[in-house]
Amino acid sequence: MTPTDADLAWIGIWLLVVAAIVIVAETVLAGIWSARIARHSQDLSARLAAEQSRLHADVERLREALAETAVLWQPYGRLLRWLSHPLAIALMQSYARRRAAR
Repeated sequence: MTPTDADLAWIGIWLLVVAAIVIVAETVLAGIWSARIARHSQDLSARLAAEQSRLHADVERLREALAETAVLWQPYGRLLRWLSHPLAIALMQSYARRRAAR
């Protein structure tokens, strides 16, 4: 039994219909996945925004603490500059060597 031209035509038509159904199914599936990914992305964006606002608040508190520390250290500024001078450091090392030699 050999297939005729009409049989081959019907086979081609049915293959076309099946291919169209598969394409529609894949499109629906891709749409569902895309919607799910978009929803997940929105959730992540919301969490990221919340974390970013907390981070900005923490940075602002840190800046305030640093400003307060700078104000508290102002009276000791001259002493710290003097102690960080190379001659003062050499003098302190000299005293430390003398004390260690005893």
